[in-house]
Amino acid sequence: MTDSSTLRQAQGDASLNAKIVEPTLFDLSSPGRVGVSFPDPDVPRAELPESLLRADLPLPELAEVDVVRHYMRLSQFNYSVDGGFYPLGSCTMKYNPKINEDTCRLPGFTATHPLQPIETVQGNLALMFTLQEWLKEISGFAAVTLQPAAGAHGELTGVLIMRAYHKARRDAKRVKMLIPDAAHGTNPASSAMSGLQVMQIPSDARGNVDLAALRSACDETVVGLMLTNPNTLGLFDEHIEEVVKIVHDCGGLMYGDGANLNALLGILRPADVGFDVMHFNLHKTFAVPHGGGGPGSGPVGVAAHLADFLPAPIVGIVEEGEEDEPPLFGFITPAKTIGRVKAFHGQFGALVRAFTYIAMHGPDGLREIAEYAVLNANYLLARLRKTYHVPYDRICMHEFVAEGKVEGSDVRALDIAKRLMDYDFHPPTNYFPHIVHEALMIEPTETENKDTLDRFADAL
Repeated sequence: MTDSSTLRQAQGDASLNAKIVEPTLFDLSSPGRVGVSFPDPDVPRAELPESLLRADLPLPELAEVDVVRHYMRLSQFNYSVDGGFYPLGSCTMKYNPKINEDTCRLPGFTATHPLQPIETVQGNLALMFTLQEWLKEISGFAAVTLQPAAGAHGELTGVLIMRAYHKARRDAKRVKMLIPDAAHGTNPASSAMSGLQVMQIPSDARGNVDLAALRSACDETVVGLMLTNPNTLGLFDEHIEEVVKIVHDCGGLMYGDGANLNALLGILRPADVGFDVMHFNLHKTFAVPHGGGGPGSGPVGVAAHLADFLPAPIVGIVEEGEEDEPPLFGFITPAKTIGRVKAFHGQFGALVRAFTYIAMHGPDGLREIAEYAVLNANYLLARLRKTYHVPYDRICMHEFVAEGKVEGSDVRALDIAKRLMDYDFHPPTNYFPHIVHEALMIEPTETENKDTLDRFADAL
């Protein structure tokens, strides 16, 4: 059995090859040890028929303190953003302020049900309406739905909206989605799930969308282009306005993958450069805990010409208040809605956390988030570019991608990632994007200070 001090020693000392083992509850079991004592019954005992009885279950016998300490030790074996630096590229593993947890646990939020009459949940609806308005202001879009459960679900929703738009215009020949070779894997998956054909567009030598290839691919069969900007190389597309023009000129729509919005907060609004639809990752950009697979939240914003196609219902004002009275919030159905994409009204706990995060920072604070995220990434890039080859080496945004290879050896990105864990660092993303060999994708976020970045660079 390993205590927490031994664990920390093993994590902190790269020269210590300690094997950390925690016995199972069955191994810790001791006959006769009791966790809960039941009082003697004050009613007659009822004997079950023998035909309904079965053999005793081999349950472990433990005191409550044994169980608590077992699971506490297991929790300390896990790595978390609260415990250390978590530079997982394209995941924005920033610190999640604990005030977010306080607000989402307020009784007015936890003790309500989505099927209650709207008059009894005005606080919940007011929060959702305000969050929609804030996301519209941050992104520049005309309308927002909070329904999608996570990023990929937001993508699917956005693509379905694009399809519905073309269908409403009787443009049935549009069956092809253009996707850059540096895209997240969910982009082609979402398009394929929507029944579309996927066509890959290569990147140029500077990590931008190849304009010649894009022009060649754009025709009357194109639904649109799914683009992450900054992309998964951590680079802002230098020709974004030309990319948008090419797609729009052939009748296509621009889909923005909002996974990397953390680099743009308060600096650039995606709708202002011509994106027609975009999903947000509240769990990334707005500090909702998402390690271990959840919970996510993927609201979708759209330009005015797509607003009628949003999933139903969305929160809106159904009755204006009199004089100083607040309005009555309720649900409205867009005229050409694609229908529901999720039961009820989205991941409400994630919405409360994101609302709190935005409210705490305000416009100036959100811009500082982006500025420090970009500063931290460029500082690490400057520290590491002499040690690791960076294929697309120019000023990055919130992250960058290096090749995890050591000249003259067979060391690979996987070896580097595993070795970093010996130094108490979570590894960066490996082997993505695929256009970089032995990729190490590093995203420090705005959370970390220079001391942490220096320790990480020294370890690498």
